[in-house]
Amino acid sequence: MNALQIAATGMDAQQMRVEVISNNLANMNTTAYNARRAEFADLMYRQVQAPGSVSAASGAVLPVGVQLGMGVRPAAVMMNVEQGASTQTGGQLDMSIEGKGYIEIALPSGISGFTRDGALKMTGDGLLITAEGFPVVPNITIPDGAREVTVSPEGEVYAMFEDQVDPELLGQITLATFTNEAGLEATGNNYYRETNASGAPQVGAAGEEGRGMLRQGYLEASSVDAVREITELIEAQRGYELNAKVITAADQMLGATTQIR
Repeated sequence: MNALQIAATGMDAQQMRVEVISNNLANMNTTAYNARRAEFADLMYRQVQAPGSVSAASGAVLPVGVQLGMGVRPAAVMMNVEQGASTQTGGQLDMSIEGKGYIEIALPSGISGFTRDGALKMTGDGLLITAEGFPVVPNITIPDGAREVTVSPEGEVYAMFEDQVDPELLGQITLATFTNEAGLEATGNNYYRETNASGAPQVGAAGEEGRGMLRQGYLEASSVDAVREITELIEAQRGYELNAKVITAADQMLGATTQIR
C-alpha cells in the first residue's frame, strides 16, 4: 500500500507551504519585501495500464488506462514581483523606486548586490551606504557642510551649501533591471544577487528604458497581503490534517489486513 508514502509527501508539501507563509507574515513590515508563493508538482506515476494500450481480450485500445500517482513534490518558491505601497518618511536619504529597478551596492566579496530598500545612510566621510554599511554603486559622497540634500526622480543627487545659490550635483544613483526578476538569488538583508536565471543586470539612469523613478522621502512597504496569507495558512492547515487522516485510515486498513485469519 503506497497511501502512507503518498500522504507523507502531501504533509511535507503543506508543511513547506506553511513555512513560506510564516516567512511572508514575519516580513510584513520589511522594507520592499516581495511575498513568496510555494508551488508544487505531482510525482511520477506508476503505469499499471498505459493509456492507448491494446486490450489483450478484445484488441480494443484503452481510452484512459490506469495511472497511479505517487504523491507531490516542491517545484518552486516563486517571488511575486509586485511593488509595495510607498510610505512617506520625510527622510532626505530615504528613496522608494516607483516601477522596475534595483539599487546596486558593493558587497564585501567584491561582487554586486541589488536591493529595493532605499533607506540609505551616510558614513562619517559622507559616503552613501545601506543600513548594513555597503556602499551604493556608483559611489556618491556628500561633502561636509551640505545643509540639504535633494534627489531628483532621475536619481541625480544635489547638495545645497551656505555660500552657494545653486545646488551642486554630486552624482547620480543608477538602477539595474533584469530580464527575469524572479530568478534573482535572495541572500537576506533585503539583498539579491544575479544568477543565470535572472540574466545580467542592465544598469542605467532612472526613468530610461523601462526603469522606474526615484521618490525622495518615501520607502517602499512590504507587498505581503495579510488577509491572503491567513487564508492560505488555513488552507494549508486543512490540507495537512486531511493528509494525516489518510495516514490514519491507511494504517487502520493495514491493521485490518493483518487480523485476517
